[in-house]
Amino acid sequence: MARFAERMLPAPREGGFRMEGYWVWCGSVIQGEDGRFHMFASRWPKTLPMHPGWLVASEIVRAVSDTPEGPYRFEEVVLPARGAEYWDGRSTHNPHITKHGDHYLLYYMGSTHPLMEPTPGDGFGLDDPRCIVARANKRVGLATATSVYGPWKRMDQPILPVRPGHFDSFLTSNPAPCIHEDGSVLLIYKARKYEGIVHGAMTIGAAQADHWQGPYRVLSEEPIFPPAKFHIEDPFIWKTEDGYELIAKDMEGTLCGEKHGGIHAFSSNGLDWRLAEEPHAYSRTVQWDDGTVQTMGNLERPFLLFQNGRATHLFAAVGDGPGGFRHAENTWNMVIPLQT
Repeated sequence: MARFAERMLPAPREGGFRMEGYWVWCGSVIQGEDGRFHMFASRWPKTLPMHPGWLVASEIVRAVSDTPEGPYRFEEVVLPARGAEYWDGRSTHNPHITKHGDHYLLYYMGSTHPLMEPTPGDGFGLDDPRCIVARANKRVGLATATSVYGPWKRMDQPILPVRPGHFDSFLTSNPAPCIHEDGSVLLIYKARKYEGIVHGAMTIGAAQADHWQGPYRVLSEEPIFPPAKFHIEDPFIWKTEDGYELIAKDMEGTLCGEKHGGIHAFSSNGLDWRLAEEPHAYSRTVQWDDGTVQTMGNLERPFLLFQNGRATHLFAAVGDGPGGFRHAENTWNMVIPLQT
């Protein structure tokens, strides 16, 4: 089997999705009933800091292109703010679009807080009470529609609430669903444990539903990746004849050899995972179609577009850095074609 990283082709410099005046993140793409390619993405205004502005002001939008590579053009806000009384009333983020039968399934993270909206120049940051409350209220949810154009039905409750006394007692986020032919779901997700004022370490859990409508049940009382050894984020999983495969962001570089590069792993059941013999799935260093090579400040939130059962394009959220999104002047969703 060829290494996943060896399938990367030069990325179109003018491809992907960006918006003037906005931070853009979390690209997730599906081919709609119209034959065009629709990207569901997160955006929030540059009047707020990139991080943690998303916690209180992100909204999920839809952009469209005639080709997978793009460029994608903004069309509409899909999941706008809808009021602090809703669990997802102030922020929607981490979109993952998929489909089963006639239903489009939009998994996402939502959050809320009961305080004043941040305004430009008011010093909003990680220690702001609005940020602290919004982080604690992060939950995984699901919106559905029978057309890629909507309307989208949002639920009044998240599908993955927190569980007191467990590794996911503080928050749930970053949903990575795998929808089976019978409508059942394996859902990998990010979680943190409540540990007082300071939240616990980032962990990865797994849940299951007999049907995508729910209910969703957590499958393991412990994280599926031992946190002391596997410090990862942003998983993406897909079904294979032998079980499942996964790519994810390596937070420290101890697994794939590159900090914030990508790992590649396998599992027969979605719970017990092993690294690929060559675990380095993708790099922050990108080759563009104009012949230039660039190391991005960020390359994360990986998403694979499958066509005819084969992964054809890798989408990723990137920042121009250097040194991560805290130093980025621009962020956008890029696309890397894959050898098929």
